[in-house]
Amino acid sequence: MQKIALSFAMLFFLPSLVVTSAASETAPPLAPIAKELKQQLLGSPIYIQIFKEERIFELYAKVGNEYRLLEQYPICKYSGGLGPKRVEGDLKSPEGFYQVDLRQLKPDSQYYRAINIGFPNDYDKSQGYSGRYLMIHGECVSVGCYAMTNTYMDEIYRYAEAALRNGQAKIDIAIYPFRMTEQNMQRHRNSTYASFWKQLQPGYAYFNQHNQPPAVTVFNGQYVVNPPLMTSQPTLKYALAETK
Repeated sequence: MQKIALSFAMLFFLPSLVVTSAASETAPPLAPIAKELKQQLLGSPIYIQIFKEERIFELYAKVGNEYRLLEQYPICKYSGGLGPKRVEGDLKSPEGFYQVDLRQLKPDSQYYRAINIGFPNDYDKSQGYSGRYLMIHGECVSVGCYAMTNTYMDEIYRYAEAALRNGQAKIDIAIYPFRMTEQNMQRHRNSTYASFWKQLQPGYAYFNQHNQPPAVTVFNGQYVVNPPLMTSQPTLKYALAETK
């Protein structure tokens, strides 16, 4: 019955979800934070987005009720190409939604400093994926991790540690194969991973439109993203097509 109700709700609200995604394509981005204000935001809650194809790491800080771009860093190395990590030893860097708390920071890593992203998460476990010690770290070497230069990793680590020590319970990290615009989704529509990527796209769209990290859970082995609150309609949680 729960699955039937969920399917009915998805059909009923589908036009609203499509409008939300389309609106996110055209929403003007907020201006990056001025350099002179960056130091003042040390200790503020942060949010991270990673884009594989573009090799971009984006660090956001909370300013008022919105998350603003604090800095954009080039990713030095990742491995395995596009698509999620599935098996330990496949050398692929993960994709999906992850969370980090203070216990996952590694100040004494052999790769300078490191942040364990928490792979496998609940979604990965539901798919039977395996792997350990998947990190964001320094030293510009990757066998499944996201490697940065030590200079960039030092700054990322400082903001992560300060945010967690200042009261942020967990840092949300969204890892995407590419910027999930409709144009890019169409370009990759024949990929083996297309159905999985459709699960990630609502998270990308939500942040683009609202400048707030999406609330993400796992339901029946699928990522579930909370759409925006709608004044004339009840809040809906929805799951997208099953990954094969």
